[in-house]
Amino acid sequence: MKVKDLMIQDPITISPKSSISDAIEVMKNNSIRHLPVVTRGNMLKGFVTLSDLRQGLMPSMLEDLTFSDLIIKKPITVHPEDAIEIAVQLIYKYKIGGMPVVDEGRVVGIITESDVFRAFIDMMGLLLRYSRLDVVIVDKPGLLSKAIGIIHDNKAEILSVSVTTPRSARKVYCFRLSPCKTRRIKRALEKEGFEVAGARD
Repeated sequence: MKVKDLMIQDPITISPKSSISDAIEVMKNNSIRHLPVVTRGNMLKGFVTLSDLRQGLMPSMLEDLTFSDLIIKKPITVHPEDAIEIAVQLIYKYKIGGMPVVDEGRVVGIITESDVFRAFIDMMGLLLRYSRLDVVIVDKPGLLSKAIGIIHDNKAEILSVSVTTPRSARKVYCFRLSPCKTRRIKRALEKEGFEVAGARD
């Protein structure tokens, strides 16, 4: 999945000549927390967040603080063709809520932590009804494929797979399955030497 598949296209933007109150009003009226700052042709000049604007509102009334002072002049950006993992890593690393999506200097979208979180929920099938098996698999070639084969042989459909302890040699794989009775699958796995740490129909 690429950034362009999740980004908000043609995002609301603002001119660098705007005021702090202008930007806050735009965010309030559109229920957004991030604004790319652009010039003609949607060329990126910066980025502002609602929290920065709120923090700057009172000082701006007391001293010579302008909208330009609150603009992040060199914001972190991603390209629409970047893998979504790159956006996730940047959001996590820099603890940011969102960033502009830029192609040759022009803002073509915006992606936020909410967009990424929604994609994670969709990919993991967390809002669907599902059964679950937590299987301990030692990090040896072929064991994961063997466990998947056993699950398939017992007519279960795997919706998603996640690993709870990825840095350990003894990993717990969480298999989310289409709703089914897990007892038979659990017995089949244990018969082949797998430890089933948890099961839920």
